[in-house]
Amino acid sequence: MTATALVPDTAVPFAARGPLSDAVLRGLTGAGGDPDHSALAMTAVSETADIARDDDIQLALFLLYCSAYGSLPDLDPGLEWDPHLITTRRILEDAFERALRESVPMPELPDPTVDAVGRSLFALAAADTGPSLSRYFAKKATREQVEEMLIQRSVYTLREADPHSWAIPRLTGRPKAALVEIQSDEYGGGRPHRVHATLFANAMRAAGLDATYGAYVDDVPAITLASFNMMSMFGLNRRLLGAIVGHLAAFEMTSSIPCKLYADGLRRLEFDQDVVEYFDEHIEADAVHEQIAARDLAGGLAEDRPDLLADIMFGAAACLTIDGWSGAHMLDAWAAGESSLRRGAIS
Repeated sequence: MTATALVPDTAVPFAARGPLSDAVLRGLTGAGGDPDHSALAMTAVSETADIARDDDIQLALFLLYCSAYGSLPDLDPGLEWDPHLITTRRILEDAFERALRESVPMPELPDPTVDAVGRSLFALAAADTGPSLSRYFAKKATREQVEEMLIQRSVYTLREADPHSWAIPRLTGRPKAALVEIQSDEYGGGRPHRVHATLFANAMRAAGLDATYGAYVDDVPAITLASFNMMSMFGLNRRLLGAIVGHLAAFEMTSSIPCKLYADGLRRLEFDQDVVEYFDEHIEADAVHEQIAARDLAGGLAEDRPDLLADIMFGAAACLTIDGWSGAHMLDAWAAGESSLRRGAIS
């Protein structure tokens, strides 16, 4: 479906992708009209063939989550808890979660101990046979493909760590301390210029791209939005605490070595050090984080709350699965000599 025109009287830097996202955008900005977005949401989820790749649904969810994060200033903060918008969000979330649980392969559950959960998570990450963007970048990527990768990653990485931070007040003891230790590094350890989202914004600007949040939403496919929306759904819903913890564990365990390969590729293409620095930062940091996340955070939570074990493993498997889908989208497009972006390569 082609994008519709920008909703009038807003400065949101992207267009709706169908009637549902148009109605949600109007609802969140007070841009006029009284569209029944809940009815549109029920219709959309009943008719979609693939919710993770449905442009209209994923953009609508993205907008609803942006309201909670405050990442798009033109969304009215007074509407964050509007009951009609929350109803729409629940309709979309329920369908999205159901689809994920049906499509994500679940590993065998380990015993709910630090050691067993840690070993199981590392084994799950090691067994992941999804496409490797990082290996491609180390040897083959072009400068244009690097720009596309940065654009695709910007949806999450300009908000890096924020989805997982929703879990902090919901944890206690050892898991809480572990998550705060990880997040402290993500937010620069008290040094604003070392905040990882800031380092990524610097990388985008050094590569000649716009680091304004949302600037490239029009360009990214639904599966890119779905990856971030999944994190937001896990983080914002207290009942999915285990899933966001498992997601972070898998995310950290699959970051350090790939970041080394990304950095190698960027140096091969002679990108400025400001572009490379973001990836260099993660090589050592995430090698430490993966141990904390798998054992102290995920394993510790499983020991404290065995009832959350299945969701911890689901969150980890979902991270690997959806990121694999997103990576396959990019690699398939490039193998066909095409852009991975909706509107083609950025000039």
